[in-house]
Amino acid sequence: MDGTLTKPIHDFNIIRQKLGIKVGEPILEAIDDMPKKQADETRERLDSLEMELAHDAVAQPGAKELLQQLQDDNKQLGILTRNGEEIAQATLSASGLDHFFAKETVIGRETCAPKPKPDGVEYLLKLWNADRGKTVIVGDYRYDIEAGYLSKIKTVHFDQSGLFQWPQFMDYGITRLDELSRLAEGKGS
Repeated sequence: MDGTLTKPIHDFNIIRQKLGIKVGEPILEAIDDMPKKQADETRERLDSLEMELAHDAVAQPGAKELLQQLQDDNKQLGILTRNGEEIAQATLSASGLDHFFAKETVIGRETCAPKPKPDGVEYLLKLWNADRGKTVIVGDYRYDIEAGYLSKIKTVHFDQSGLFQWPQFMDYGITRLDELSRLAEGKGS
């Protein structure tokens, strides 16, 4: 969601600094390794920081059109995020994308182990009774496409820079959301 459907606004190094987490260390995993009291307090601060950012969320160019097309084509849509679900809902609302997603298909860290673990992908597959071979995950970071890779579904790495740093986890790479339409029609690579 953040950085895929919405413009990237998270500076994870600043978030780490505010939470007292070492540069480069995965935030949620670092919190899980803390003593319980410290972890609980740090999670609350993380939730607060993320909620502030959620209210400033802006849709990526082409996100609304893409989601409308997918919805018109009767595709099932879900969000799998490392954020909390309330934060995800606030992000979707602020960016004007909330009406594309049923509440039960916005899956955050309260419902499943966070990406890159495949639990959230598996949860949505089961919820939808979906065909794994016809399911796709789109994301802008390694954790997104790694979760899809581990669940043996198609993965699309959205990387506006075109660097595609994690080719071992991706089936397709795109630099703009409108490229997904061509992929769906079998015209992309």
